[in-house]
Amino acid sequence: MTSRPLLLLPAVLAIAALSACTAAPSAAPSATATSGDGHGAIAGAAEVAEPPLGLLSVDAEGSVAVLDLLSEETADLGATAAPTALASDGRYGFVTTDEGVEIVDSGRWSWDHGDHFHYYLAEAAVLGTVPGDGAATVTTGALSTAGTTGVFFAGSGEAVLLDNKALSDGRIDELFRIETGADAGLVAPVGDGALVTDGEALVFHDSDGESAGTPVECADAAGAITTRVGLVVGCADGAVLATWQDDELLTERIPYPAGASDRALLFEGRKGRPTVAAVAGTTGFWLLDSRQRTWTLVPTERPLARVVSVDDAEGHVVAIDVDGRIVVHLAEGGALVGATEPLLADGGSASSLVVDEQRAYVSDPAAGVVHEIDYADGARIARSLETPTAPMFVTEVGR
Repeated sequence: MTSRPLLLLPAVLAIAALSACTAAPSAAPSATATSGDGHGAIAGAAEVAEPPLGLLSVDAEGSVAVLDLLSEETADLGATAAPTALASDGRYGFVTTDEGVEIVDSGRWSWDHGDHFHYYLAEAAVLGTVPGDGAATVTTGALSTAGTTGVFFAGSGEAVLLDNKALSDGRIDELFRIETGADAGLVAPVGDGALVTDGEALVFHDSDGESAGTPVECADAAGAITTRVGLVVGCADGAVLATWQDDELLTERIPYPAGASDRALLFEGRKGRPTVAAVAGTTGFWLLDSRQRTWTLVPTERPLARVVSVDDAEGHVVAIDVDGRIVVHLAEGGALVGATEPLLADGGSASSLVVDEQRAYVSDPAAGVVHEIDYADGARIARSLETPTAPMFVTEVGR
């Protein structure tokens, strides 16, 4: 692999005209895409013809780099403090450290226009730190150049809402910072504000931090994700689906089926799709279809450490089981259609898992590689990629 400067503009992609639009093969009209924000373009960015996919990796000391998945060229992006966690919206890396959350802009993103996408490349940079104490729960929105990102700090109990437009311009702008006094919670972007946990409820706060409307019951809130339909927040008895229509917040409850025992704590899915997955204790996994407002419990042979819904036409679901295997199930019926040999140390507990339209990427910190999995071909290992920094934490960018 070849190291190159910070500006990440692969030649095969950068030649695309700035007016290019690429159709989304399986896209439907989006409840989350918005108009009037420049189709995701920002000053200095180049629009390209295909998703500029890459792997953003962070090592134990905080060194950050990107591996281009097409050319396998690499770029060093700088460093953060020593990381303890990594979250991403497909463009930014939100790196939890002892100082707070440091934000890395990969300079690679996709903009969802509902029936097609726009793709961009720009200069990558470490933007700075959102100060805070303790573990950080990061909840992202649908678009990296519009809307907001929520951060909840467990140590200080602070709920912070960040302006994504400012991030895309290289600035960290806190729209609000609320001292909740709680040691657990979340800040989940919706509309022009966010739902913030408050005891056994979710309270909407506008972009100025002012509370509005009636609190929404949600005991033991855990897990929040933006789907193609709206915002999903996990609760002890099911989920709350929040949408923003005509400048108004609308919420619906999606209760668990009768007799459900193992609740969902963390939702994961392919970006911009309506169906997401969550581990269901030692039983298997949950699928939550936010379009149909339904839960499906899928039992598995072995308990799972991680699971993510691809939500493609075939219904692939990719997971890591406690034996360290990468397994692929089908959503309908739960059939196991692919599995690797045990690959990952400690049952995959330290591994990252992310999917796109064609591949899954699973980090293997002990081996120092990231496995590229063809989930449509029996969990075949297409490549084992060496990232430019040790893959303690990894995510896919350009999505």
